[in-house]
Amino acid sequence: MRTHRVTRRELLKTAAVAAVPLFVPASVLGRQGPGPNETVQVGLIGLGGRSRDIARECLGIPQVRIAAVCDCFAPRIDDIRREVGKDQNWKGYTDFREMIQQEKLDGVMVETTTHARAWIACHAMAAGLHAYIEKPMCLTIAEGRAMVNCARKYGRVTQVGTQQRSIPLNNWASDLVKNGAIGKVKFVSAPNFVGPVHWEPKPAQPMPEGGGKDWWEVWTNQAELRPYHADLQYGWNAWWDYDGGGRCFGVTGWGAHSYDQIQRGLGTDETGPVEIVLEEAPSNQDCGKFDPRKPTDDETGAQYYGMAKNVVGPRAKVRMKYADGVELRLHLDGDRGPGLGCIFVGEKGKIEINRDKIAANPKELLASPDNPGPMNVPENRPHILNWIECIKNGGRCTADIEYGQRSSTLCYLVNIAREVGRVGEPLHWNPEAERFTNCDEGNQLLDRPRRKGYELPA
Repeated sequence: MRTHRVTRRELLKTAAVAAVPLFVPASVLGRQGPGPNETVQVGLIGLGGRSRDIARECLGIPQVRIAAVCDCFAPRIDDIRREVGKDQNWKGYTDFREMIQQEKLDGVMVETTTHARAWIACHAMAAGLHAYIEKPMCLTIAEGRAMVNCARKYGRVTQVGTQQRSIPLNNWASDLVKNGAIGKVKFVSAPNFVGPVHWEPKPAQPMPEGGGKDWWEVWTNQAELRPYHADLQYGWNAWWDYDGGGRCFGVTGWGAHSYDQIQRGLGTDETGPVEIVLEEAPSNQDCGKFDPRKPTDDETGAQYYGMAKNVVGPRAKVRMKYADGVELRLHLDGDRGPGLGCIFVGEKGKIEINRDKIAANPKELLASPDNPGPMNVPENRPHILNWIECIKNGGRCTADIEYGQRSSTLCYLVNIAREVGRVGEPLHWNPEAERFTNCDEGNQLLDRPRRKGYELPA
């Protein structure tokens, strides 16, 4: 394809008037990829609480520099600069498109609401930037596949925010399972996570101060444009139109980590189950019993039990099956077992894997001298560092976007099975085509219409 050089002024002028934003690859603007000894320049997009954690971690990694920050709600720019980057001189933007055009970036870290992630990540990748994408990486299964296709087409390095894949102890224990330490896996137990709730119309509230005239339009992104309400802006992860249950003990919140651990341990990183069964009708439940008791030493999730308490929402047990016969039993409560992991049960024993903590029966399974033990650095650091290293060497990240797509798919299969409501009836899933073969209602939930102006790149 022939290209010609244009000025930044011309680029911004064109982007401002175009119905679809114009992006020009970083190489056209004179920016090449970072060398082995260079600092990777990134832009941070979406400046909520999770973004602050990521920003603080980046400050401790010499190989990466946050060059600019962006949020469509302007007050958050001042907040993060004051709370985290007061000595960093971060330039702030309310439009990520302008940030990409103005700054010489190598990548973006997309820490936005779930319903905006695909739109921002895909346009950034098409513009020539690598992407670190918070989990869940997508709002629907079809959207996730479009993200994978975009990353592959443009050759971008991607890292999804399922940081357990960069924790040595988790990977070591996963490899035990894959390599037959407990024999053939018979089934995997994981939690019965809380799903999203459908939004019910509420009276409009006054717009908060400090936002630009169009910020709520931009924030709404692909979803239906509703009157402003604080429950949407600050509680978006509970609602179906904006996430899949992204809170504590939620399907796409803790579940994104738990299901990713299942995929890693079973060695099914690039495939998925072939059957899904809803075992009971969904109902509004607390996520656990929370009876007073002392957890046993083998309960790796004890430290999370208090966090799961009083999380109420739609739940229903679901069972899945892989082509080799391994069964997933998504039954556990929030005060039992590994809230951020799972339990692999095999012919010779079991291994429970949670975040940087494991247990086994027999206990001798963990006695190997190559057991790395718990980490001695913050949990996000190796995950970000892996992305930075792969940007420099062209490698594939530990939580590559294809892996993220497959783990996110498990989350949305749970939500779809509950939404369709066929209790006891196996729904047959083709993991290659990513479609149901016997459930048209389920296939209708694989994608959603997008509002004009928020389409993904063709």
